[in-house]
Amino acid sequence: MFKRSKPRTYGQLASEFVYPPGGFRRSTTYLWYRLRRLPDQPHRIARGMAAGVFLSFTPLHGFHFIVAALLSLAIRGNVLAAFVGTFAGNPLTTPFIALGAVGLGRTLLGLPGDMSPQVIFREFAHATAETWHNVMSAVGPGPTSWSGLSEFWQEIFLPYAVGGAVLGGIAAVLSYYLTIPVVRRYHRRKAQAMAARIAKVRKAADQGRGTG
Repeated sequence: MFKRSKPRTYGQLASEFVYPPGGFRRSTTYLWYRLRRLPDQPHRIARGMAAGVFLSFTPLHGFHFIVAALLSLAIRGNVLAAFVGTFAGNPLTTPFIALGAVGLGRTLLGLPGDMSPQVIFREFAHATAETWHNVMSAVGPGPTSWSGLSEFWQEIFLPYAVGGAVLGGIAAVLSYYLTIPVVRRYHRRKAQAMAARIAKVRKAADQGRGTG
């Protein structure tokens, strides 16, 4: 009954992952709408949001939500808000985050040269493939080699982590202080609407007793 009449192809699924239906603006608006409606205290929602935003600036691709959820629990934040916060790092913004984080990290660590997003993500793909190869070699006959991973760690991952921590920290603080008033405003409007409905029901009940 609720299934699509024509199932989406794998190509459509991949396309929607990179560029969601309706565009990023619509998706961001929906996520912000859901964030405001979370049933929790504003400061807990803001903590979770900050945790998610912070992790989206780290090089832990594929583990952002898991680590953000753990961080949110550690600081007593809302886990669902942390999930929303990780969307700060999406296919549209991640190349800019990576470029800024690696560039800032290399500057802070005194490493020369700049790297493009293409080089950064290409090296991430090579490091992932090499890690998987070494894991499989540990239980098989193939040789292991960690030289490429060592260079990746020093040239990209560590600078990304250092620069991302700085940029992510700034973004997390901003998101925290922006989220609290938005959630409080929504809760206040919700309480006012509820009070108005209760007053309307009481007024109708009083009028009913008066006519009776």
